[in-house]
Amino acid sequence: MKQKNHFDIIVIGSGPAGEAAAMNAKKKGKQVAVISDLPQVGGSCTHLGTIPSKALRHTVKEVMQFNTNPMFRDLGDVRKLTFQQIMKHAQRVVYEQVQMRTDFYERNRIPVFKGRAAFIDKKTIKLIGKRKQLSADYFIIATGSRPYHPPGVDFTHPRVFDSDTILDMPFSPRKVTVIGAGVIGCEYASIFGGLGCKVELINPASGLLTFLDTEISDALAYHLRNLGVRSRHNEEFAKMDYHEDYIVTYLQSGKKIKSDIVLWANGRTGNTQDLGLKQIGLRANGRGQIAVNDRYQTAVRNIYAAGDVVGWPALAGAAYDQGRAACNAIVAPEQCYAVKEVATGIYTIPEISTLGATEAELSAAKIPYEVGKAFFKNTARAQITGEQVGMLKLIFHFDTLELLGIHCFGDQASEIVHIGQAIMRQPGAANTMKYFLTTTFNYPTMAEAYRTAALDGLNRVF
Repeated sequence: MKQKNHFDIIVIGSGPAGEAAAMNAKKKGKQVAVISDLPQVGGSCTHLGTIPSKALRHTVKEVMQFNTNPMFRDLGDVRKLTFQQIMKHAQRVVYEQVQMRTDFYERNRIPVFKGRAAFIDKKTIKLIGKRKQLSADYFIIATGSRPYHPPGVDFTHPRVFDSDTILDMPFSPRKVTVIGAGVIGCEYASIFGGLGCKVELINPASGLLTFLDTEISDALAYHLRNLGVRSRHNEEFAKMDYHEDYIVTYLQSGKKIKSDIVLWANGRTGNTQDLGLKQIGLRANGRGQIAVNDRYQTAVRNIYAAGDVVGWPALAGAAYDQGRAACNAIVAPEQCYAVKEVATGIYTIPEISTLGATEAELSAAKIPYEVGKAFFKNTARAQITGEQVGMLKLIFHFDTLELLGIHCFGDQASEIVHIGQAIMRQPGAANTMKYFLTTTFNYPTMAEAYRTAALDGLNRVF
């Protein structure tokens, strides 16, 4: 008979990876427990990251649509809402997510222990600050990540924020400096731009999101400018001067920027601090991440890890799959697979989603390719909804017509990309541009952009 506080698997973390691992283990008949360091389940994804920021973005986008649509002028003048008013609506989504996820654990009878876990040995953990100890045959570390805080930046100042604390900002700024032009920095730059703020986006690279196809990156830069975002490329942060009602940011080039607030969005680090990794012979890298193999197993045989804490791709959707895979590696090895093909979703205004090769990558590899494009302004659905900004770009092999890359910019991009993803996953000749010409799409839909792009591309080949 097992001890009361002993389980087959203990999952540390209740975000996407932790939840997926725990549910999978329970469905496969294992006794599982979850450790949550937040008062409610859902992890940082639900409370601090993906859910509130995307809900915030959606609300800002709705306000923008109202203020720019002539039809609504009959209902009233242009509206300007405070940051707090908009966040209030975003918090509704957080509440609904927490209720749903709490119900998952209750219905599956998975105990959730509140507190921070630390390893005592390879089969035992303690809850920091409490007397309780728990043991298990296996552990899955799914503790997620947090914003990186460099030394020399005072994050206790009321006008300096990171991507977690910005959600609790108690006032509405007029000018915002965003340090870091990665995915999070660009997303928040577009949100504040959509709110009517003047935004300074400090980017150490030569362009925005340079891993994207160049055409998509250029489109993002253009639309950010339209939102009042000034991108300062090839610039590095030096220091800040702190004042009661403003911040002055100094760049290494000698430039000075005065703004109401500073949002630090330059990097994240894995939540492995105080986890007691040394007690079990594990060590996190300089970014707080834990190394795993293709089965999400760490260097310690009975301990696995998944989600942001293992690094790439650090996306919520991938974390769910990684959590399930880590659990399967323990209880159903034949069902375990590594997450390798992931569509990137970037929730700027407008949004971006990409999968597969870019033109630059194919050119470097000397692979013959051709491109087909569909512009949203030419689709009936976009004309109906008023979302005419955007483009679907398909890259395919010149000879075999195999679909090699999907790059989408505009409304619903993160949904549209998955149609092409399904075709890219098909074996052999099933993965060709001809599929889009032999399949009937509903009309009017955004999906029919695939047919338009396929016709455009194939007309260049035949």
